[in-house]
Amino acid sequence: MSLTPQVLATLKRLSELHPKLIDLSLDRIKRLLEILGNPQDFLPPTIHVAGTNGKGSTIAFLRTILEKSGYKVHVYSSPHLVRFNERIYLAGSVIEDKILIRFLNIVEKANANLPITFFEITTAAAFVAFATVPADILIIETGLGGRLDTTNVIKFPVLTVLTPISLDHQKFLGHHLAEISREKAGIIKAGRPCILAQQHPEAIHPIIARAQDVGAPLYSENEDWFLERKNNCFIYHGAKSKLELPLPNLLGYHQVSNCGLAIATLDRLNNFKIPNQNIKEGVKSTTWPARLQNLTKTLLNSELSTNWELWLDGGHNPAAGEAIASFIENNWSDKRLYLISGMMNSKDCKAYFQPIASLIETLYTVKIPGESQSMPAKQLADVGSQLNIKSTPFSSVKRAIEHIKKSNKKTGRILICGSLYLAGYILRIEEQKSVSKKLCTSIRQKLN
Repeated sequence: MSLTPQVLATLKRLSELHPKLIDLSLDRIKRLLEILGNPQDFLPPTIHVAGTNGKGSTIAFLRTILEKSGYKVHVYSSPHLVRFNERIYLAGSVIEDKILIRFLNIVEKANANLPITFFEITTAAAFVAFATVPADILIIETGLGGRLDTTNVIKFPVLTVLTPISLDHQKFLGHHLAEISREKAGIIKAGRPCILAQQHPEAIHPIIARAQDVGAPLYSENEDWFLERKNNCFIYHGAKSKLELPLPNLLGYHQVSNCGLAIATLDRLNNFKIPNQNIKEGVKSTTWPARLQNLTKTLLNSELSTNWELWLDGGHNPAAGEAIASFIENNWSDKRLYLISGMMNSKDCKAYFQPIASLIETLYTVKIPGESQSMPAKQLADVGSQLNIKSTPFSSVKRAIEHIKKSNKKTGRILICGSLYLAGYILRIEEQKSVSKKLCTSIRQKLN
């Protein structure tokens, strides 16, 4: 479902209030929130989530399990894939256009055309919405970093959560893992427990230092809680419980880790009753788009024969490349694998492809449509060639799929990957195709 012209016009105006794409500061958001009556101080109990990889999936597990347990949940996340509304999940559903425009108009009027970033002013709108509409709990994902992230105006979260921290956004957060970790750990608050996923040795020390400085207890993977993988299940060992659980609906062992982090978080969430049966149901039913998402039965895959598989993943940093490589090695050795990839020029493309290089047949590269910061297809193909991957640039994903179909008699798998922006573009195509098909079907039925 596309946005109304009114919402699109408002979002465009808000995007033009500040000339810089990213500018880490809390001064502007604090000014605006004070004018709005500090809605961030009147939110439901809040879980604040930072990290590099797995934030979205961890939040998806948290939300699903909490909802299975009967709670109304707000969620704030970014970026969106298809529609801006996805960023604001309001008491059980994605925010409706008419409600979104109401809160955007409130913050736009309060800001009075003063300079502010798009993320700051839309986050302010989300806070007003969350403070206005009742819910039992709020889960907030940082946009970038932690210490100076716009969301870090939350003074008293009930819990903070740190997913695995790795190299990403070095231009803004620092070129070394310890620097990035120090920024991410900035969400840890005095006296509030922090639930910690397993971290790289370089990342752990700044987290411990921050927790000690503010007096926040850490609840750490492999120290306070553990995961044990079995054939068709996994076991969560925590201070309060031991659970044998089905493998998540989301694919890859990294999703077991994300799921475990969510359960460890719920284990430390006081005043909420989460029955074990609801945890099991939530683990099995959680979905999250563009995370090794199977598109085989979609309209886009009609470009291929029925025996081909089409997949989509939005991972875009070295850690994501390692996670995908692990999944390929353990699950996809039966068919040839072809990659169609587009990446932003701010990403370490070589480090992303490195672990995957020996596992794929061919790499087809594309420029991400509508993204000025996308790496050109030829330049990205050159990166693949440096890793001895057979690499060819193409003008579009559709052309690449058509070429694969014509050039290969044997069936195989295609993975479209490398960017959440590319993933969003693909999912928008799917939505448009689906709407067009329904419209054509409706017209044919009326004509008959």
